[in-house]
Amino acid sequence: MTELVIIGGGPAGMSSAISAYENGIRDILILERDDKLGGILRQCIHNGFGLHKFKEELTGPEYAYRYEKRVKELGISVKLNTMVLEITKDKKIIASNSEDGIFEIEAKAIILAMGCRERAKGALNIAGTRPAGVYSAGTAQKLVNMKGYMPGKEVVILGSGDIGLIMARRMTLEGANVKAVCELMPYSSGLARNIEQCLNDFNIPLRLSHTVVALHGKERLTGVTIAKVDENRKPIKQTYEFIPCDTLLLSCGLIPENELTKGIGAKISSVTNGSVVDQNRETDIEGVFSCGNVLHVHDLVDYVSEEAEIAGKGASDYIKGINNKTVNIPISTDGKIRYTVPQILTEKKDTTLYFRTADLYRNVKINVYANEKLVLSRKKQRIAPSEMETLKIDSKILDGVSKLRLELEEL
Repeated sequence: MTELVIIGGGPAGMSSAISAYENGIRDILILERDDKLGGILRQCIHNGFGLHKFKEELTGPEYAYRYEKRVKELGISVKLNTMVLEITKDKKIIASNSEDGIFEIEAKAIILAMGCRERAKGALNIAGTRPAGVYSAGTAQKLVNMKGYMPGKEVVILGSGDIGLIMARRMTLEGANVKAVCELMPYSSGLARNIEQCLNDFNIPLRLSHTVVALHGKERLTGVTIAKVDENRKPIKQTYEFIPCDTLLLSCGLIPENELTKGIGAKISSVTNGSVVDQNRETDIEGVFSCGNVLHVHDLVDYVSEEAEIAGKGASDYIKGINNKTVNIPISTDGKIRYTVPQILTEKKDTTLYFRTADLYRNVKINVYANEKLVLSRKKQRIAPSEMETLKIDSKILDGVSKLRLELEEL
């Protein structure tokens, strides 16, 4: 019996392991399917990480190394090149690697930190041929930053997610010609600082309300047809435009890797595609916690680490038998605020809510209602779906409350 098993050795997995150790748990095992710890950060060689957490600007590998170093200092056990195949409801983990073959681990508590994957070409239903030269932005990032290969020279990027924006800059610095970044929505899905530093600084055009409607080329991509879209996101035929290129990078969203979570029957949010959790990041399966991008997609790794520390503390309390669950307060939102994490409160304590909006809004108020009564209001000049927002809920406002609701009021 292992006290705590963490699935995933990226920033979320390592942060939760360190947090659990610092809260008194010593029997911890991290299972990681890659050959090194660090997750996606290993290929993110650009800077901009750690501004919140360490008050300094780090590259992805530097940020990951700080946690990896701490994991080693604490003597936390790690199994690399290990694929978890299944988790059962009684917290048995079936995994495999080349040294142990297929093996089983029994755990008192489990933290899910598997991260997310990119939405692939097949999910986008783009018409045309199926030539070489179409990559997800993360695959291209790995090829350039870790393997030293250039995917192509004449590039179009579909989607303005942060990886797509960063790859627009990266490909330009490596000598490629990035012709356009096309975004289906009327606003960018990446951080404002990435728009400025990756596109504007390099004169790369961002074409909002545009999408790729067809691929051209037999063996290798020779070009794409793009089009402007109407308010229903349908292509307008009169606006079709051919752009010659040999490479198309896709940055069209991230999907939490929740196949294992679904396998144990944990409740999944239809909005986040991650588990429904309480303020300790515990799922509705007792003793199973979730954190990082497998729970909901973050824009800053600093928030991933913060949230993972909450999960680590929650798991350590569960293992020690500490149970402060005295309430059951569901949190709902209006359509303008898409979701909150956590989605339910089971303890009466100060809690930070993480949330995103459904659209770009200016000059608004975030209102919190407890049993239909306004208890908290905060003004914002600008709020965008690409940037996660946080709101602190004081435990004092939870007295006698049976439900919370977040609403966005336009001023």
